[in-house]
Amino acid sequence: MQRKVVSLLLVSLIAVLTACGPQATSIPTAPPTTLTVFGAASLTDAFTEIGQNFEAAHLGVTVVFNFGASNQLAQQIDQGAPADVFASANKAQMEVVIQSGRVISGTQQTFVKNRLVVVFPKDNPGKISTLEDLAHPGLKMVLAAKEVPVGQYSLDFLDKAAAEASLGASFKEAALKNVVSYEENVRAVLTKVALGEADAGIVYTSDINSESAKNVDQLAIPDALNTIASYPIAALNDSPNVKVAQQFVDYVLGPEGQSVLEKFGFIPVNS
Repeated sequence: MQRKVVSLLLVSLIAVLTACGPQATSIPTAPPTTLTVFGAASLTDAFTEIGQNFEAAHLGVTVVFNFGASNQLAQQIDQGAPADVFASANKAQMEVVIQSGRVISGTQQTFVKNRLVVVFPKDNPGKISTLEDLAHPGLKMVLAAKEVPVGQYSLDFLDKAAAEASLGASFKEAALKNVVSYEENVRAVLTKVALGEADAGIVYTSDINSESAKNVDQLAIPDALNTIASYPIAALNDSPNVKVAQQFVDYVLGPEGQSVLEKFGFIPVNS
């Protein structure tokens, strides 16, 4: 009988101790968030990696990208397309979004810079070795449309080149006669050259770090004739995820984001 009582007491004591002991606690998790980022086409590879890194550092967040020509993206945002962040390849298209009221003026920040380069297929059917060769009759060249940032930058280059004594005033006109198509974004220019559908094109230096660039070679454009493109980024003020949107902007501007951008051929803002 005593043994039975002792056993019951031990069971009761264990139960009390267990009840008083530390309990497993559930860790609250943030609600799942989908962040929509509109980014210039030239940012495709770098932002894809940045998005993956941001997701890893912010559990529960999924980053979805809409890449395209900055002017097209700005138009979509102006027409009410749902977005949380806009990263443009020039200030003009960011200004379009500011004028639409979806980005507060002054909140945009330059997060990276870029420059132009001439690309041509590795087998070099146009026999390109100098900038003068872009004006040779019969050469097939592709540019981005002038409405696209890199398209306007390319025209700016031709204007500067025409004022260069070594190239001559007729250089721009002769080069433009060789343009066989104007593409809707910079990646389309690179693709056509890589596929051998054109003898030459003008893209950003960051584009030659992409997978598509393995089939092209490059010809540098000197600083005096080049354009340093400044890329602004901003969180949209009507974003349903405004806190996470600003965190993404800060991440891009931070050391982790800048390191990825530099790896893909962009010029960090602190350079």
